Amino acid sequence: MSIFLTRIAILLTGLTLATSGQARNYHYTDGHLHYVDFFQETEGMAELIKQMDANRVDHVMITGIPLAKKWHEDEPKRPRYYAGDDADAYWYSATDFYVAAALGDLNDKERARFHPFISGFNPVDKNADAHIERLLKLYPGLWQGIGEVFTRHDDLTAITSGDTPRANNEAMARVYHLAAEHDMPVLLHSNITSKREKNPLYLAEVEGPLRNHPHTRFIWAHAGTSLELHRHQTQLDFVRPTLERMLEAYPNLYIDLSWSVLKPYLLDDNGKPDGEWLALVKRFPDRFMLGSDVVGKFGSIGEQMHGFDPFLDALPADVAQNVARDNFLNVLPRKLK
Repeated sequence: MSIFLTRIAILLTGLTLATSGQARNYHYTDGHLHYVDFFQETEGMAELIKQMDANRVDHVMITGIPLAKKWHEDEPKRPRYYAGDDADAYWYSATDFYVAAALGDLNDKERARFHPFISGFNPVDKNADAHIERLLKLYPGLWQGIGEVFTRHDDLTAITSGDTPRANNEAMARVYHLAAEHDMPVLLHSNITSKREKNPLYLAEVEGPLRNHPHTRFIWAHAGTSLELHRHQTQLDFVRPTLERMLEAYPNLYIDLSWSVLKPYLLDDNGKPDGEWLALVKRFPDRFMLGSDVVGKFGSIGEQMHGFDPFLDALPADVAQNVARDNFLNVLPRKLK
């Protein structure tokens, strides 16, 4: 082989190694993190920052949990999660104050890494927008988004006190108007279907707001899926083509790829990235973001975020870093940029 061809071979080998993902060390934004759990308890800010530092998580979307799980009089043992027994969950507005208090104890450098969202309101109450407005006035300059708003949410919906929340009801329309007025994104949990229907049963509840509120930026939690859906239906074949159509139709739609989307969609059982999902992300490189969706305990943040690495490694390096870190930051209010 000539010296010229040898040099070309070495150059191509180096380029392959550089783009294969083997040497990539991503920095992340966790775009979906709950500071407290369904009992409004937390491991605290010191533990959260420790886990962020250990796992190259530069930024975090931080929010509370808008529901509190009741320990019912008839239950001898305190449940560990909302699905631990049949007792109700109820709307709990104090969750936002816990988040605000935790952030108030940080110095300016630490504080800049956190992006707090308001979640403590009842999405079937037309007073919800007034509650959010009061919080914006109580903590001027603090809040950067709204959510996670719980609407259709598996068994959690069934045990929640009051009416069934829907993403397209009148109360939420008022919230979307407020979000647009303040240039704030809305992280919305709305399951695309039920546990047994193999079609996008509830899609209209999301698509209506996207169409009717074009100036509001929506982040669709878990791409409309959930772990509970996958327990009953291993994979929903219509999810990816539905997302492709909606991303094309609605420039105000963004997709949260938090952990329940990882398998069986982004990666197969052997950890191999799905080619069609890779093509979708490459087609809309600015519209996808990652999240751990941890609730009050932070030891698994690294596992959750690094779990996306095989999928990220199969993307072009610039797209991968946007998905891992920058896309979430770019959807925040423009005044922060």
